[in-house]
Amino acid sequence: MSEESKLPPGAFRPRVLVLTNMYPTPDRPIHGTFVAEQVESLRRCGLQVDVLFVDGPASRLNYLRGVRDLHRKLREASYDLIHAHYVFSGIIALTQRRLPIVLTQHGIEAQMGWTAPLCRLTSRLADATIVTSPAVAAAIGLPAVAIIPCGVDTELFRPSARAEARDTLGLPADAPLTLFVGAPRPEKRLPLIREAMARLQVSLPAARLVTAHTEPRERIPLYMNACDVLVLASIAEGAPMVVREAMACNLPVVSTDVGDVRALFEGLSGHFIAAATPDGLAEQIRRALAFGQRTGGRSRILPWALDSVARQIIEIYRQVLSR
Repeated sequence: MSEESKLPPGAFRPRVLVLTNMYPTPDRPIHGTFVAEQVESLRRCGLQVDVLFVDGPASRLNYLRGVRDLHRKLREASYDLIHAHYVFSGIIALTQRRLPIVLTQHGIEAQMGWTAPLCRLTSRLADATIVTSPAVAAAIGLPAVAIIPCGVDTELFRPSARAEARDTLGLPADAPLTLFVGAPRPEKRLPLIREAMARLQVSLPAARLVTAHTEPRERIPLYMNACDVLVLASIAEGAPMVVREAMACNLPVVSTDVGDVRALFEGLSGHFIAAATPDGLAEQIRRALAFGQRTGGRSRILPWALDSVARQIIEIYRQVLSR
């Protein structure tokens, strides 16, 4: 972040407690990196931001412990507001009513399953709700929500030479490479992608699927610059970060029609919406490979760089604390 991105002396600088159940850990280095990056961008703007990470994915009991930890944290330090990420963190934040709550609802949990009603309820109890895309806003059903996708680290995710990236990763120099990035959770439908690739290989035997879900985050741009297309086949998304990061590298993208990808892709060559079927995905991956060049996606992502998004978040804080 440049010096110009910092808030001027005497500017609005609330002390914020970020409460989240998604945050990187040594054994899960890409778990909630978008939350961690948002925290760091707010700190670079001059805000004092502490983080309470409730590791619910490791144990559901940690959510109960999170209530205890939150109240201990509030006794130990004086905060101006709580910014909770995801519905369960919002529920924990609502066990206190002394501080205002900003709640970010990120994606699939707000759109389907038993968590969706909880997301709607917690959004109505919070002082302000941020959603990552119009799809999440529609699922929440509140008129006064702020649509702010998480920011992209455009310094980390940037174009570089494909040949050098392939050489660094030990990938074949000439094979058509399709990339999947992320944890292979059921909603990501990696088996569907594998089936699509098997059908594509009937006519394009050299095509290969590359997966990256245990790599350090710093290496993900290498994969994006080494491969020819990124594929996403999720059931639902908010504003999928992996798509934005690929676009920041000017990598062609094939995605199912989830979150805000259709709007992101509009008018951009090298970006393809696919039906959620093996044949539909295979056909669009084939088209992306035939495109055969980098895209202009980076220019569309630059307005959502970390510093720009941080300033939008700070404005939400300002509105909440001025009430």
